[in-house]
Amino acid sequence: MKNNLIILIITVLIGTSGFSQAFVSNTNLSLSDKKATTETVALYKKLNQLTAKGYLFGHQDDLAYGVKWKYEDGRSDIKDVTGDYPAVYGWDIAGLENDKENNIDGVPFIKMKQYIKDVNKRGGISTISWHFDNPATGKNAWDNTPNAAKTVLPGGENHKKFISWLDKASTFFLSLKDEKGKNIPILFRPYHELTGGWFWWGKGNCTPEEFKALWKFTIDYLQKKGVHNLIYVYNTSSFKSKEDFIANYPGDNYADIISFDSYQNNDDKEGKKFIEEVQNQLKVVNEIGIEKHKLIAVAEAGYEAIPDPKWWTGTLNKAIGDYKISYVLLWRNHGWQEKEQKMHYYAPYSGQVSEKDFVDFYNLDKTLFEKDIKKN
Repeated sequence: MKNNLIILIITVLIGTSGFSQAFVSNTNLSLSDKKATTETVALYKKLNQLTAKGYLFGHQDDLAYGVKWKYEDGRSDIKDVTGDYPAVYGWDIAGLENDKENNIDGVPFIKMKQYIKDVNKRGGISTISWHFDNPATGKNAWDNTPNAAKTVLPGGENHKKFISWLDKASTFFLSLKDEKGKNIPILFRPYHELTGGWFWWGKGNCTPEEFKALWKFTIDYLQKKGVHNLIYVYNTSSFKSKEDFIANYPGDNYADIISFDSYQNNDDKEGKKFIEEVQNQLKVVNEIGIEKHKLIAVAEAGYEAIPDPKWWTGTLNKAIGDYKISYVLLWRNHGWQEKEQKMHYYAPYSGQVSEKDFVDFYNLDKTLFEKDIKKN
């Protein structure tokens, strides 16, 4: 009765004063994989505890390359600016399904494995996405020819091919071991931006039922292969309501973190639309997270080339506000794109116009980088 009363009070406060933004942790949090390794369970608990302190900062491909450099041991654009590494590192395993030596962004898988091991040794966290090819056409993930998802489900003409892809992913995940031979915990974010229509698994390219079946089959198969070092991240792009967000949700037993991606565009130079959109989405996701006992995150974010010198403290931090998110991850620092004839990066580098503001952002109590979460 006492617990029910507390929940009722919190519910009232959520509706009247924005108390949801101060809501910290959930004693009922538990991983969906009931056979998760001890290290994976410990990381999930740590992520939950850290939300009381602030949110983790992440960066895609941070150690592999940056603006005007590539594969320099120990280097990071974030470290060049702050003297510290990100807390979260993003990687992508697209290319693995076709036995490529390098991933979709040219990062050799052998280097990626070592980066993940180095990150783990320092106390950092790795998250992995998978822009895998359209299994029905053989084209890339952005080939949104409809009904590809249906073909990989049991009984579909590409089911065996898809299983072979999952076998390769299983081998990769199980190869990620620390110095003691223990599997390194990974935040796995498959079928990301699922509410958008640009990927073959996205909205309009398969039914909600097919997507749920695809998600469940993937997780069940990986666990069947002995993969128990993954924390599963459910991820959308834009959405307007709770119903939109959970339309394809596979169930509480198949997800551990719920998240969305959001980017600021050039038609929104002051960031007002971005702040409003992220705040609206966090309000919805936070409510779902409390209801379903899940951590929440902004799994991708950014403003290409960061032309606003005060973007970090003036826009991104305001967009997140006081919501207790687990992490925010900024996309990669590719640098000059010859084909598009423009710069493509989302985190500052030495000399970049927002560098000073990023240091101010780094120094905020609630932004957590690698030194803030380092193992004792």
